[in-house]
Amino acid sequence: MIGIDTNVLVRYIVQDDEEQAAIATKWIESCSVETPGWISVIVLCETVWVLSRAYGYDKTMVQSVLQRIYLACELAVEGQEHAWSALRDFAQGSADFSDYLIVHMNRSAGCKYTVTFDKKASSHRLVRLLK
Repeated sequence: MIGIDTNVLVRYIVQDDEEQAAIATKWIESCSVETPGWISVIVLCETVWVLSRAYGYDKTMVQSVLQRIYLACELAVEGQEHAWSALRDFAQGSADFSDYLIVHMNRSAGCKYTVTFDKKASSHRLVRLLK
């Protein structure tokens, strides 16, 4: 496996810089089942943030991008089970994708729940709002 940084993944997705997009596309499309590109959970969170905030992607579009990443057999996603759970919660909830990913990763580490000051995140069954 070879790790993929957020800027490479974003260039591949948005194709907004001709030179870098061509390089990113060539490299990502050279990944294979035998030698997949590695997408860490940090890269997932950064990608969602960049697509939403910097490029104005709406929630539905971000969900579609994440699904395509998860389903690409040439890419390996860290904590894929947690990433899918976070995506399902993100689709239905009002919190950020990263909040849901944190909740599911914490749960898998043995946490009974996650505490937060974030009211949107606290609507999740595994989150408690601190007051």
